[in-house]
Amino acid sequence: MSDCELLELAAKAHGGIPAAVVGAEPGYYWCGATCAPQWNPLTDDGDALRLAVKLKLFVDNCGAFSECAGFVGDDDDTRRIGCEELHEHHGGDPYAATRRAIVRAAAEIGRGMGGSNG
Repeated sequence: MSDCELLELAAKAHGGIPAAVVGAEPGYYWCGATCAPQWNPLTDDGDALRLAVKLKLFVDNCGAFSECAGFVGDDDDTRRIGCEELHEHHGGDPYAATRRAIVRAAAEIGRGMGGSNG
């Protein structure tokens, strides 16, 4: 899955990110009459933290990996998305790995929601 697809699904899970400000390239976008900074939790620590908090994700750094877990579904059919599937090797940058693990978990939640982001 591309970074853009991950971000679009993560934004869907978040529920409050306008589609116009989601994307894999840094910059600013016009939303109505105002200029808004781009939302990109793959590159912005603050965006990633706010996403993890909004979705009540569990984040862990374990050895050489960053891991993230959350839940998808409704009360009748809740499925845990977890560390085994959604972990990223640090590769020298534990912050980037942690942000990516958060976005991957959020994208799984977004995928479980169905419908479109707009």
